[in-house]
Amino acid sequence: MSSTGLALGLDVGGSSIKHALVDLESGHPCATLGSIPTPRPTLPDRLVDALSNLAAQAPPGAPVGITMPSVIQHGVVHTAANLHPALPGFNLAAALRARLGHGVTLLNDGDAAGLAEAHYGAARGVRGTVMVLTFGTGIGSALLVDGRLWPNSELGHMEVDGVEGESRAAARNRTDENLSWEQWAVRVNRYLAEINRLFWPELIVVGGGVVENWKQFEPLLQSRAPVRPAALGPAAGVAGAALAAAMDVV
Repeated sequence: MSSTGLALGLDVGGSSIKHALVDLESGHPCATLGSIPTPRPTLPDRLVDALSNLAAQAPPGAPVGITMPSVIQHGVVHTAANLHPALPGFNLAAALRARLGHGVTLLNDGDAAGLAEAHYGAARGVRGTVMVLTFGTGIGSALLVDGRLWPNSELGHMEVDGVEGESRAAARNRTDENLSWEQWAVRVNRYLAEINRLFWPELIVVGGGVVENWKQFEPLLQSRAPVRPAALGPAAGVAGAALAAAMDVV
């Protein structure tokens, strides 16, 4: 854990990079969440420039965590949803270490949100298996057991009725296909049924923009496991990235 009680979290998205110094005890940003545009095109050297400039602002002794919409193993980017096709295969961790003179922690954005919800939010104190699912352009996922992360689960790509779950049940589908909440809930419930059947979670936490309409959407959900709305909102990725860096969990 950080000796300063602080860590810097950076959350790379398709349009912006959110950043904040995070109080590791509470999970709250120490100031208003900052944001800069994600470089376009998001070529490796341009991404390294943007991230190293932000990471250099971390105070001495504060670790740096970075999350992005990618499968990341040992610092290497393997997928790059909504970013640039030049990124897969790039060792981002090595490039940032060479630029900064110290290491950073890199992880998937769904995993970061899951860590944050497990330690600070809707799943805090819950034992056993917890599934955190974020409904947006796709479906992000995080699988945790007793608060420990199983990284890169990518369960939005899980096959449901012959197609990827996120191709029918992502929040994007509701808006793109002009579905009612009731129509979309049928698809989400089918997806949740497969999550329950295959993983038997004690709790499912649902995040993404749908949480803003939770009172309208929650009565439509059907799930064996209890379902709760995510608690941390837009700061979840930053908080989870900071926590991952402090705990060195990936």
